[in-house]
Amino acid sequence: MIVIDASVTLAWCLRDEASDYANTILDRVANEGAVVPAHWPLEVANGLLVAERRGRLEADLVDEIGRTLAALAVDIRPVELSTAFWGVLQAARKHGLSEYDAAYLDLSATRELPLATIDARLLAAAQQSGIEIAS
Repeated sequence: MIVIDASVTLAWCLRDEASDYANTILDRVANEGAVVPAHWPLEVANGLLVAERRGRLEADLVDEIGRTLAALAVDIRPVELSTAFWGVLQAARKHGLSEYDAAYLDLSATRELPLATIDARLLAAAQQSGIEIAS
């Protein structure tokens, strides 16, 4: 089981962002499952909507991608208010991350799970925090 962020998820969906790393992570998620913070579905859906509005994806394909993602074994974890303000906010401040990206970092740390991301800032924060990077 691994924690996946929206950047690696969107790389599965957008041809011009595809990579061997993203495909490897998709295989791991298909075989092992993944854990994500509660905002992940909204962040991914928004990324797909933006791609649709910019003409990078057709609406029918966005709908199909949504159905495919919904079929994956992804455990969506709630983020408690206390966690958002004391755990995640502190990590966001320390590493210069958004609260959203820091939530992935916090989830990886608290669950002791590797993190899959292609976001350079989040990757650097994970490495500085001693969090294993999924491969």
